[in-house]
Amino acid sequence: MQQKTKLFLQALKYSIPHLGKCMQKQHLNHFNFADNYYSRIKLKKYHLTKCLQNKPKISELARNIPSRSFSCKDRLPIKQENEKSLSENMDAFEKVRTKLETQPQEEYEIINAEVKHGGFVYYQEGCCLVRSKDEEADNDNYEVLFNLEELKLDQPFIDCIRVAPDEKYVAAKIRTEDSEASTCVVVKLSDQPVMEASFPNVSSFEWVKDEEDEDVLFYTFQRNLRCHDVYRATFGDNKRNERFYTEKDPSYFVFLYLTKDSRFLTINIMNKTTSEVWLIDGLSPWDPPVLIQKRIHGVLYYVEHRDDELYILTNVGEPTEFKLMRTAADTPAIMNWDLFFTMKRNTKVVDLDMFKDHCVLFLKHSNLLYVNVIGLADDSVRSLKLPPWACGFIMDTNSDPKNCPFQLCSPIRPPKYYTYKFAEGKLFEETGHEDPITKTSRVLRLEAKSKDGKLVPMTIFHKTDSEDLQKKPLLVHVYGAYGMDLKMNFRPERRVLVDDGWILAYCHVRGGGELGLQWHADGRLTKKLNGLADLEACIKTLHGQGFSQPSLTTLTAFSAGGVLVGALCNSSPEILRAVTLEAPFLDVLNTMMDTTLPLTLEELEEWGNPSSDEKHKNYIKRYCPYQNIKPQHYPSIHITAYENDERVPLKGIVNYTEKLKEAVMEHTKNTGEGYQAPNIILDIQPGGNHVIEDSHKKITAQIKFLYEELGLDSTSVFEDLKKYLKF
Repeated sequence: MQQKTKLFLQALKYSIPHLGKCMQKQHLNHFNFADNYYSRIKLKKYHLTKCLQNKPKISELARNIPSRSFSCKDRLPIKQENEKSLSENMDAFEKVRTKLETQPQEEYEIINAEVKHGGFVYYQEGCCLVRSKDEEADNDNYEVLFNLEELKLDQPFIDCIRVAPDEKYVAAKIRTEDSEASTCVVVKLSDQPVMEASFPNVSSFEWVKDEEDEDVLFYTFQRNLRCHDVYRATFGDNKRNERFYTEKDPSYFVFLYLTKDSRFLTINIMNKTTSEVWLIDGLSPWDPPVLIQKRIHGVLYYVEHRDDELYILTNVGEPTEFKLMRTAADTPAIMNWDLFFTMKRNTKVVDLDMFKDHCVLFLKHSNLLYVNVIGLADDSVRSLKLPPWACGFIMDTNSDPKNCPFQLCSPIRPPKYYTYKFAEGKLFEETGHEDPITKTSRVLRLEAKSKDGKLVPMTIFHKTDSEDLQKKPLLVHVYGAYGMDLKMNFRPERRVLVDDGWILAYCHVRGGGELGLQWHADGRLTKKLNGLADLEACIKTLHGQGFSQPSLTTLTAFSAGGVLVGALCNSSPEILRAVTLEAPFLDVLNTMMDTTLPLTLEELEEWGNPSSDEKHKNYIKRYCPYQNIKPQHYPSIHITAYENDERVPLKGIVNYTEKLKEAVMEHTKNTGEGYQAPNIILDIQPGGNHVIEDSHKKITAQIKFLYEELGLDSTSVFEDLKKYLKF
């Protein structure tokens, strides 16, 4: 049984060493990122019963594809507590927080990288890389292959595992939570496993076997968040390690992907809008690579293989959205690509998985999830509309040719397993214990009309029995950059907020990727203000439809999402009460003019080039959060930053915070007595990571901030949170 690499697009996403100012545990620029590296949430075993089905033809689908304001006066007064009650509440909070941070929880267990190969499961157990028989994987009966403590890292974890074809070697990429640096260790599998080699700063890596049955490890080397070099190495008696490709254009990065059938190793070279792919023959890895198609500006493509044919997901042609094409493997150039399958408008391709007789597309259309199963023998298509509660896919590694398993999740519901069985042509759903959140909460999908008439999708969660939603606190989420979807994976703290009466709203603004490539194009470069207009329209629509009010409205974002949030705080602060930001990008102009920063050149396609283009410079000045700070009322803002963050340097965040505090002080002085100035908090965390999603300290600090700003009692919410968290 061959080892299966991570699914098509998701594997590419995981391999990318840098995705601009975005979550490193997340998603490729034009696709959803899967969650938490190769992590998954370990759930109980399940039985499969329910099914969904439908069967149009590819030809039929192909024919259907055409080439109000608020002012500060609207705020409700926040109830003031006397000093005694405030002190008691703080004491209670501190006790709960301390208990939360020190007590391990049992409900959900985060599992890191795991690979099945040849009857074994390879995974991390404690501080060790281990393997066990597949049927014994949950019985603590395993063989230790390597102790991570040998690397002398602080709390290391395994990010990715690859097993050599004949199981002579296993390679694992190891990281720490507070750094993006990684080490790849190669372990020789024998009666006494030993570390054969280690390579620093490895991004993507894959094994192939040459004509002499020798295992060859291909890997990419990351330096200063840039990934331009490809190496290949052998071990044992014939050791060698050589660089055989270097990308010269600094705006591109390189990553590796092994096709599911292991027939080809692909070298993927891309920037934000353009890609180029080379093929390395999996049977003759020392032969020169073959170019599929030379890079063409604006053309993206990704490659899978089956039965001597290449299946190419690309945006070439009209409309410039993704479509599936194919060609013979020996004639890979673009003039030989034949259209095979097209998507409906406003469709996001989340992922693709290839099987012997089927191709499975994971799609998001009009803010709902679908799976399309294409029969490669008869061109049939089964289009399956997935349950409306589902907001995201989690792809399972799978080598079973008869089944396609995956998980569905939402911000407030843990993942649930589904399996499509090809022989029966049906989708089976996990049965057993039904999460009570399905009955105690509602998910709504609404649209807001932006000022140019564009309809912007929103996803909203709240308790089913909530009365008078206008008086409930609202937490709005936004991102809107790089063509990436807003993260909607399960987060226990979001679940607890809904249980405590909060409304959660996810605004899928332009600049993100929820409605396809054009949705991204309409929110980047000199269209970035569209995303700001969309966000404002979403919040005002929520208020207009009875969801909360400005005095109870909070807004949260991380990384590049900070651009839109910071801009909204400058332009329409009256519609917000409080904001939380994590590693936010707030000084677009100065950052994009500093070419010494590692990501500036790669980000030109997203933000523009203010150094050489006056139009870009003037446009950025219109929305850049740092440039537009002025003495006025602002919502309270809590910022979490990381000391050695290379993606969003701390200097820019500190400068923004200082300038904002000066503007707040000036406005407070000019307003006179009685004015309640907002709280501006900068929480600098140690370490060099970009975003630490599962940090107890960060989660508790942000929730505490929101509850205090809205005058709410936070004790019960932290007691509830204990039930869900285990890191």
